Amino acid sequence: MTRLLSSTHTGVIYTQVGPLTDLSMYHAYLAHLPNNIADLCRIIQGLLVHVFWHGLDASPLTEDRKRALQTRPAAAKLAAILALDDRPLTIARPPERRLAATSRDYSLLLVALLRHQGIPARVRCGFATFFTPRRYEEHWMVEYWSDDDLRWVLVDPQMDDTQRAALSVAFDPLDVPRSRFLSGGAAWQRSRSGSLDPALFGSLENRGMHAIRCTLIHDLATLNCIEMLPWDRWGLMLPPDEMLSDADITLLDTVAHVTVGALATPSPEAVAALFASDARLRPPLPVESMNGEALFDLPA
Repeated sequence: MTRLLSSTHTGVIYTQVGPLTDLSMYHAYLAHLPNNIADLCRIIQGLLVHVFWHGLDASPLTEDRKRALQTRPAAAKLAAILALDDRPLTIARPPERRLAATSRDYSLLLVALLRHQGIPARVRCGFATFFTPRRYEEHWMVEYWSDDDLRWVLVDPQMDDTQRAALSVAFDPLDVPRSRFLSGGAAWQRSRSGSLDPALFGSLENRGMHAIRCTLIHDLATLNCIEMLPWDRWGLMLPPDEMLSDADITLLDTVAHVTVGALATPSPEAVAALFASDARLRPPLPVESMNGEALFDLPA
């Protein structure tokens, strides 16, 4: 198993908590958690239940339970988890006492736990190839820096043994092959070049270039430690029927280039400079989600 250590190679940005990953108020609950990636993923899987996978257990999600999906900060999610069951976090909850979640929430919580331990980690927004044949489904995952391997390791904290068996996944979800996941930037580039059909990308009804564009901008935000809800929209996440100007497309090409990065490793300095360069790339304050719920004002 890969040892987890922080590294100056990655810069300090991904070891520091962001406005949505600060768990310092729960230090007493987290002090004795392992730093082994497999154990941390197993703990998270025992605390959350995916909104699209709840049918695998005997407890359908009520509308009241689904409201947890609108919660943005990891600390608020942890508070809700403990409100459902206040036992130590290492104890897996029965499905009916787990917090409803999406891939964003699994990833957010893992990143928050890793950063709390000083381990460089970041959420990545993109498209996975292992959910539906010949489709690229919107999915959020985690990269953490391994000093042993001197690389960013891609992890899917959502994929437990049940999901892995149901999807016939042969690879290790703790080290996902890069060929099985395209970041928003890579999806934008391949769709723009014509090498992949944009209609293959998306989630539910939201497919095509609009879905790719939204995921691309979300990925830029998460690389700047702003992990919003997948359905949050701002700036250049224009409605699908609204035309983009040539300048808009050029800017999005730049976002794709920077978020993909040299050797598929985005530069923290480059993503920060780009994020600061145009207000349309940053969430407004306060942010309002697409369905009008859960206002959240990011700290300055």
